Amino acid sequence: MKVFLVATEESGDRLGAALMRALKAKLGSTVEFRGVGGYEMAAEGLPSLFRIDDLAIVGISGIAQALPMILSRIRETVHAALQERPDVMVIIDSPDFTHRVARRVRKANPRIPIVNYVSPSVWAWRPGRAKAMRRYVDHVLALLPFEPKVHQELGGPPCTYVGHPLVEQIDELRPNKAEAEQRNNGTPLLLVLPGSRKNEIRRLIEPFGRAVERLAKTVWPLDIVIPTTPHLQDTVIRETAYWPLRPKIVVKREDRRSAFRQARAALAKSGTVTLELGISGVPMITAYKVSGLEAVIARRLIRVPSVILTNLVLGENAVPEFIQTDCTPEKLSAALTPLLRDSPERRNQLAALARLDDLMEIGTAQPARRAADIVEQVAIKSRLPA
Repeated sequence: MKVFLVATEESGDRLGAALMRALKAKLGSTVEFRGVGGYEMAAEGLPSLFRIDDLAIVGISGIAQALPMILSRIRETVHAALQERPDVMVIIDSPDFTHRVARRVRKANPRIPIVNYVSPSVWAWRPGRAKAMRRYVDHVLALLPFEPKVHQELGGPPCTYVGHPLVEQIDELRPNKAEAEQRNNGTPLLLVLPGSRKNEIRRLIEPFGRAVERLAKTVWPLDIVIPTTPHLQDTVIRETAYWPLRPKIVVKREDRRSAFRQARAALAKSGTVTLELGISGVPMITAYKVSGLEAVIARRLIRVPSVILTNLVLGENAVPEFIQTDCTPEKLSAALTPLLRDSPERRNQLAALARLDDLMEIGTAQPARRAADIVEQVAIKSRLPA
């Protein structure tokens, strides 16, 4: 079986590598891989057409400047897929790139089945994309449990919840007995997560820092930990140099996970990290700020009552969010204070987060194996006579 994979971001590269491992475990040497991926997929045996670092572009101006290169990479990927004639093509996240590839492949050769791993956020904005996907996607592999119902209601392709990769990392995310004791009774540890891009950090680090300063006047002693990535470490060090309460900055995976297991509460940028915190059982508040133009566009497009993944999975706004003008030091510190103590706010959020186990099938879901089963089924179905 020949599988053509397309992943152009680090998160997609991790999903693709796990899928490759699961397919190899299932099919052995009878499966081979082609396509586009990063370092982890290369380690599993994918000879990538090009380095996905080329596509790590942020901002409208950056995309505009790189547009000729992006279009060239799309054409190159489509051409390779058509030349390889795989039994199945799997596009992984990054819909602005991967869906353009899928549409062109489907038009040129309708016999190549296409699986979309990670649903676009059709539940948040541009819901018409779901129905449009039926023309070029045969099956969607969802990371969030509510997404199959959304696709069904919007007329999208068949969609199956396979599970979020975080559900397989419970031992890394949840505290052992000693860590639970530290979390509940030791010096409070506050996680501060200002984002994974430089522009996010620069927008949020000032209100986050001033909120921490105000917080330290009412909650003392207090430990602050900022998990980040190696390429952002210098930015975070520079941007937090003025903080009166100096944070501990960690970049290693094991140090990040240790901080999650011991944290009493978190102040986080809205994003995937909120689900990581929720599964870890860490009460949190979230915040986000964008430019005025981006805020106007977002208000017109976004159609969900919350932008927090944890809230969307729970079906309730259990995690407070402070967006744009609400993202002030005063409001952030006031909302964080009760989460660092035994309070009704802390107990209520912990009770809500505990529901994630059932909703996300934590302990039973095996995302990569489920995904591999469906990829194989779609490939086999395409070989059967009509």
